[in-house]
Amino acid sequence: MFRYFEKLVDPYTPYDDQDSPPGTLFAFLNDYLKPLRKVLLAILILTAIVGLIEVGLIYFIGVVVDLLTNTTPDRVFVDHGWKLGILAAFILLVRPFFQVLDAAFLNQSLMPNFGTLIRWRSHRHVLRQSIGWFENDFAGRIANRIMQTAPAAGEAVYQVFDAVVYALIYMLGALWLLADIDWRLAIPLVIWLTAYLSLIGWTIPRVGRASKAFSDARSEINGRIVDSYSNIQSVKLFAHNATEESYALEAIENARQTFSRQMRLITLMELGLSTINGILIVSVIGWAIVLWQQGHTSIGTVAAASALTLRLNAMTGWIMWSLSSLFQQLGVVSEGMQTIAQPIELTDKKGATDLAITNCAISVQNVSHHYGKGSGGLDRISLTINGGEKVGVVGRSGAGKSSLVNLMLRFHDVEGGAITIDGQDIRDVTQESLRRQIGMVTQDSSLLHRSVRDNILYGRPDASDEDLYMAAKRAEAWEFIQGLQDPKGRKMFDAFVGERGVKLSGGQRQRISLARVILKNAPILVLDEATSALDSEVEAAILDTLYGVMEGKTVIAIAHRLSTIAHMDRIIVLDDGRVAEQGTHAELLALSGLYAMFWSRQSGGFIGIDEAD
Repeated sequence: MFRYFEKLVDPYTPYDDQDSPPGTLFAFLNDYLKPLRKVLLAILILTAIVGLIEVGLIYFIGVVVDLLTNTTPDRVFVDHGWKLGILAAFILLVRPFFQVLDAAFLNQSLMPNFGTLIRWRSHRHVLRQSIGWFENDFAGRIANRIMQTAPAAGEAVYQVFDAVVYALIYMLGALWLLADIDWRLAIPLVIWLTAYLSLIGWTIPRVGRASKAFSDARSEINGRIVDSYSNIQSVKLFAHNATEESYALEAIENARQTFSRQMRLITLMELGLSTINGILIVSVIGWAIVLWQQGHTSIGTVAAASALTLRLNAMTGWIMWSLSSLFQQLGVVSEGMQTIAQPIELTDKKGATDLAITNCAISVQNVSHHYGKGSGGLDRISLTINGGEKVGVVGRSGAGKSSLVNLMLRFHDVEGGAITIDGQDIRDVTQESLRRQIGMVTQDSSLLHRSVRDNILYGRPDASDEDLYMAAKRAEAWEFIQGLQDPKGRKMFDAFVGERGVKLSGGQRQRISLARVILKNAPILVLDEATSALDSEVEAAILDTLYGVMEGKTVIAIAHRLSTIAHMDRIIVLDDGRVAEQGTHAELLALSGLYAMFWSRQSGGFIGIDEAD
C-alpha cells in the first residue's frame, strides 16, 4: 500500500531547465509543486472531508445526549439501537478510512517526494553556475541552503493542508453548527474568530521575519564553521584556535539573540491566545446554559456547544503553532532562495552546438577581461596557437596567465574580443563540449572525497581497468597507490582520499590529477604549474611522461619553473595583461628582455620572488 502512494509522484520527472527561476516565494514554490498538483487536489478534498467529519461527530454527541435524556434506559437500544449502530460503524470504519487516506497522501506521496524534488533540482541548478559564482560564497553555506530548503518547503506545504485547510474547514463547520442550533450561539464565535485572526495577523508576519533572520544567522554559523574546518591546516599552522573561536562565537551569539527575539513573539502569542480562548469558552458555554435555562435549547445542545468550544480551545494553540511553523519554514525557504533561485549568468547560447575539433588551432582576438573592475586581467591581447603547437606562458603574478586559461575554458565570458578554436567562437558552442576537449592539470590538485579509482576515472568514466592502471603508471602514481589503505580498510584503488584529497601528500594528489588527465586524453592540454608539488626526481619522470602525452596535442603550459617549458615550441611572456614577448627559449634569451631577466634571476628554476606583483 505504501509503495503505491510513494510512486504517485516522480521527483526526478523530466523538466525544462530555467536560467532564471521565479524570484518570488510563492512563484518559486508553485513552480516546484507543478508535478504534485493532482496529489495536492486529492489532499485538499480529503482534508476538507476529515474536518467536516470531526465537526459532525460533535454534532452527534449532542444528539446522543438528547437521546439519553429523553429515553428511559431500558428503551435506549430498543428505540435507537439502529441509530447508535450506524454511528458506531461510521466512527469505526468511515472516519479511519478518510483519515488514513489523507495521511497516506500527505506522508507517502507529498513529503518524501517534494523534498527530494527540491534537492535534486536545486543541486542541478547550482551545478550549472559559473566558477565565479562559487567564488563569491561559502561552499558550506550553499550546501546548507540546499539541504535545509527542501524539508522547510515540504513542512510548509504539509502545514497548509494539515493545519490551515483543516482548521478553516473545522471553524466554518463549527460556525454553521452553532448557528444551526441557535444563531445567537454563533455571535461569540464570530467575535472570537475576529480577535483570533487579528492576533494571527499581528504575530505571524513578525514570526516569519524573525525566523528568516534566524535562518540567515544559522547559515552564517555553518559557513564560518565549515570555513574553519576546511582550512584546519592553516588554523593549526598559525596557532589561531582562539581567532577561529572568536570568529564562530560572533555568529553563534548573533544567532542566539536573533532566536531570543523570535521566542519573545511566541510568548506574546501565547498570552493573547490564552486570553481570547478563555473569553470564547465562558461566552459560548455560558450563553448555551442561559438558552437552556430559558427553554430555548436542549441539554444536548449545551453538551455539543461545550465540546465544540473546548475542542476549538485545544485546536487554536496547535493552529497558531502550525501557522508559526509555516511562516518559519517559509522564512527558511526564502533564505534558501538567495542561493538556489539565483539566475544562471554564464549560459549556453540558444542553439549552441558541440565544439567540432579538426586541428585544435586556438585564436585569441583582441581579448579584454577585467572582471568588471576596469583594470587587471587581460587588456586587448591577441595571439594565435597553431594546432599541435606546444606553448609555454610565463609572467609575473597578476600578469594575466590564469585569466587567459579561465577565459579559454569559458569559466568567464570575455568582456571584449573573441576566442575561437578551429574557427568556432567558444561562446557559440556548449560549455560541456568545450571542456570535454580540454585536459587541465592545475597547481591546486583538489580531489573528490571518493576512491582513487573514482578520482582517476573522472577523466573518462567508461575507461577499462587496464586503461586505469596504465594511466596511474604513466603518472608515476602506481607505486604509492599500491600501499594506500583508508581507515575503513579499503586498499589501493578503492581507498578514499579524504576531502579535497587531504589524506595524500601534495605530490601524490598531483600525480592522481595527472593520471586523470592522461586518461581523459583530450586534444588540448593545459598545464598550470602541473609539476610544482613534485620533488625533482619525480618531476623528471613525470616530465618525460608529459612530453609523451603532449604528442599530437595543442599544449599551453603555465610555469614559474622555467626549466619545465624551455623546450616548448614557443614561449609567450605576459606582462600587465598583454603579450610582452614571444619566441623560443633561445630567441627570448637573445632579446635580453623580461624572459631573460626571469631566467637570470631564477633560483632552482623559479621566477624571483621580487618580481611578483
